[in-house]
Amino acid sequence: MKKIRTIDAVGQILCHDLTKIVKDIEKGVKFKKGHIIQQEDIDVLLDMGKENLYVWKHKEGMLHENDAAFILRDICMGNGTVASDVKEGKIDIYSDIDGLLRINVDTLNQINMQDELMIATRHNNYPVKKGDLLAGTRVIPLVINQEKLDVAVKIANGDKLLEVLPYKDYKVGIVTTGSEVYNKRIEDTFTPVIIEKLKQYNLEVEHHEIVNDDKEMIVNAIKKLKNNGATMIICTGGMSVDPDDVTPSAIKESGATIISYGAPVLPGAMFLLGYFEDDLPIMGLPGCVMYSKSTVFDLVLPRIVAGVKLSKQDLAKLGHGGLCLRCPICAFPHCEFGKGV
Repeated sequence: MKKIRTIDAVGQILCHDLTKIVKDIEKGVKFKKGHIIQQEDIDVLLDMGKENLYVWKHKEGMLHENDAAFILRDICMGNGTVASDVKEGKIDIYSDIDGLLRINVDTLNQINMQDELMIATRHNNYPVKKGDLLAGTRVIPLVINQEKLDVAVKIANGDKLLEVLPYKDYKVGIVTTGSEVYNKRIEDTFTPVIIEKLKQYNLEVEHHEIVNDDKEMIVNAIKKLKNNGATMIICTGGMSVDPDDVTPSAIKESGATIISYGAPVLPGAMFLLGYFEDDLPIMGLPGCVMYSKSTVFDLVLPRIVAGVKLSKQDLAKLGHGGLCLRCPICAFPHCEFGKGV
């Protein structure tokens, strides 16, 4: 830093906070470090008794915190994101749409391993609304070596750290399985639960088939939905390992490739996910989805709706953080359930 006369300081950058004190009226920081001196600031500074100031002396290869913040911003901002103005070397990133937040976690960790840089984010695969805060960035010192930002840019390698995937407009079909519902002995209370969850993503059920616990009926119902234009199929009932629960085998015989029958999530261990050759997703939902507030379905659905094709490994990763604590008052998704990856 260097010492300079206040009257010559317009355009210079303060190296430290300046406090203004007026008895019984004002006491606090008037100008913060990093502030760029404006013409209108000069009289205020002189009234504060500041005849001289300590300002940043530019050196080749060094960046002011605000200039460095713009570089971190550009590393972060992918599709579906917007940024705040810079303030004291800090920039916040927000969602510009409703969608699924995707984070390159490996790149994030590598950048945060670099001294004097930081990027803090929400959890990966988090469903967000337009205007939601996604991340905050800043550099730690007032000035930073350009080389450290160059390293961060090299780590990112042209990829964006954050993006928000928009939700797709699926045509949902439901196959409800169970003799008790098929024979109208009880009311179907499962489908209304699914309908409410789909509404969160502006989806509606366009096709609905109710069938008996009969493999051939289930297979035919699935094929009928597919032929009628369904682009997502959800099956309920008959998902346990009891001998008369034939929904999993029926899904397989309908032509779907089973990604996994079973998931390391509680509630939701008996969840099934498969895909047809045209990438049409089909899910078999265990009974817990009907009566538990938050289940594996709540973790998987936003990814499916965002067009993410899930693998066996993706489902396996749900085990870390996949234990719902069944809190008396459910706060999901603002809790640890499903936040392991």
